[in-house]
Amino acid sequence: MTFSQLHERLRIEIWRRIERGVVTGKLLAVQTGLQPSHISNFLHGKRNLSLSALDRLLTAQQLSIQDLVHLEEQEAWPAAHSPGERIPIVSASVAIHSAAIIPVEGQTYLTLPEGELQRFPPRNTPARRKWERFVALRVTAHQASPMQPVLKELSIAVIDRHYNSLVPVDPPQANLYAVRLGSNLVFRYVSFEGSRLLLRPRLFTFPIEAIELPPLEHPGDMLVGRVCLCVTEA
Repeated sequence: MTFSQLHERLRIEIWRRIERGVVTGKLLAVQTGLQPSHISNFLHGKRNLSLSALDRLLTAQQLSIQDLVHLEEQEAWPAAHSPGERIPIVSASVAIHSAAIIPVEGQTYLTLPEGELQRFPPRNTPARRKWERFVALRVTAHQASPMQPVLKELSIAVIDRHYNSLVPVDPPQANLYAVRLGSNLVFRYVSFEGSRLLLRPRLFTFPIEAIELPPLEHPGDMLVGRVCLCVTEA
């Protein structure tokens, strides 16, 4: 395990603990004595920790490097092509933040015919090339409402996280994206005007939302990925 892989494995483990309610970013800052902004930047993959900060975080969470190596070995990715393409169904926060998808107890999958995903072209920024490409998300009523009838409640959206470009795949038809909006994930049509991302719903009864990008932020950083498939279970 390289130093970068160690950081990524720790980042994934911390996010899993946050999702389970075991810890919060603020609590991590208190436990380690690090600034909340440092914790946030680490969790969102914007920076790695120094050796001393890494040691403090491991100590605070009662983890060792051996623990992380062991978890990686125990949670090796299952075979993805037998009998078809297996896409992990994940939470919104995992889809947004986790470059590598590590299976957890009770992990569920969407199985597609073998080769089904090969027809989707990637179009990503360099920062995304090491991310696990496809994830699936079960659409909530709140997420589906603005995009009816394109998305339906409890349908499963397959997200291509290697497509965070605003270039349409099949013009003039607009791409549908999963977008990071604050701490939430929403589904919208997206355009970029000036320094703002405009998030457009399918139904006109819902408002258009605007995200003002900081000076060094790339529009693709806000895009979790393109929705390439939507499956409604019988």
